[in-house]
Amino acid sequence: MGTKTGTPPSPGEISDRLAIADILHLHCRALDRLDATLLQSCYWPDAEVNYGSYVGPAQVFAELVVGALKDSYELTRHVISNTLVDLQPGRARCETYVNADHLLAGAAQEMCFGGRYLDLLERRGGQWRILHRRVVIDWAKTRELEDLRDSEAFSAMARGGHGTADPLYELLTQGGPA
Repeated sequence: MGTKTGTPPSPGEISDRLAIADILHLHCRALDRLDATLLQSCYWPDAEVNYGSYVGPAQVFAELVVGALKDSYELTRHVISNTLVDLQPGRARCETYVNADHLLAGAAQEMCFGGRYLDLLERRGGQWRILHRRVVIDWAKTRELEDLRDSEAFSAMARGGHGTADPLYELLTQGGPA
């Protein structure tokens, strides 16, 4: 976005881009695992967000969105791609595509959201975090679905879940699967 198209980034730019990508991916994990603390760590304390129905401090948003997702959906999956980063000294502007699937209670329907995150990130003390996020909707739909998690093909697989019920936390705390 900010450099000449096709110009290879410097090693420092690569490092910054990887740190920014980690923040964006951790944000998705925090939403999907309902981890308000992790979500808050992706934002600076003075960060603001604009999610349409909520505009205000990101730290407050983190608590609110985790509760809303827990109350409304069995599971969510936020998948990001096409991240373009415009690096500037100590700041970065990013556009990231997001596809978010939301399994409604009862698992008979899912709400699918396609949009983009428009982020301003700032580096402070060598660390990148989001300073401002605006969410843009490109499309959304709800559709009926057949829940196959209990089918013969998938019944023996580990199940995704909210918070520490998710198998991820076993990997993170014990160093590997049981």
